[in-house]
Amino acid sequence: MNRPDPRHAACRDHPMAPSPTERRAPGASPRPARDATAVGRADADQLAALRHTAHQCQDCPLYLHATQTVFGEGPSRPRVMLVGEQPGEQEDQAGRPFVGPAGRLLDRALAQLGWQREELYITNAVKHFKFELRGKRRLHKSASVLEALACQHWLEAEIALLHPPAIIALGAMATRALLRGSGPASAVPSVMRERGHWHRRAVDNIPVLITLHPSALLRGEPEQRDAAFAAWLADLRRADRVPD
Repeated sequence: MNRPDPRHAACRDHPMAPSPTERRAPGASPRPARDATAVGRADADQLAALRHTAHQCQDCPLYLHATQTVFGEGPSRPRVMLVGEQPGEQEDQAGRPFVGPAGRLLDRALAQLGWQREELYITNAVKHFKFELRGKRRLHKSASVLEALACQHWLEAEIALLHPPAIIALGAMATRALLRGSGPASAVPSVMRERGHWHRRAVDNIPVLITLHPSALLRGEPEQRDAAFAAWLADLRRADRVPD
């Protein structure tokens, strides 16, 4: 099947793409209207077409057992883009990203930050649910490096079409997918060492804020979860001020 060209007409060179000085954080005031209705409608149509094409993806074996492709969702002009790792059981059934336990924790964080989910574009580095059967249960299993690479072009196409002012990488898989092209494999930042810090993508110079995936908090020790959540909120809050 034909893969979408990341150099789409609505990519970073689009005349309506925000310049560095126009970038807004999630809690900032909306950009002034600039007769962009037609442009916004075209961007939304292109995003819908990309989503439709992705639902036919057979680039790796994960499509064979997953219920459906779980593509990103959100506006074609998001304030910030959030990239997670891969869909879970509930995402696979619903066809939407971040609707399971990790998604509910993310929603709780967004509420405390004062960010509207409807203003953000939320997606995953891998678009199909990977699992292993335990009786009748489908237990989450991490995608392999090759499976993540097979999905890379979808993520890059989303970024090229949206050209978000900033991206938040949730977890190691998202960090690798977003910053892999910024240096040798050994140079991909460590999430635990670089959480709360900004990096730049070499391919398009978009700033990327690194932090934990919410599922990491859910796996933590119960007595440490409140402190871990507060630290995670502090990481995310740094996206209120996107670097120039």
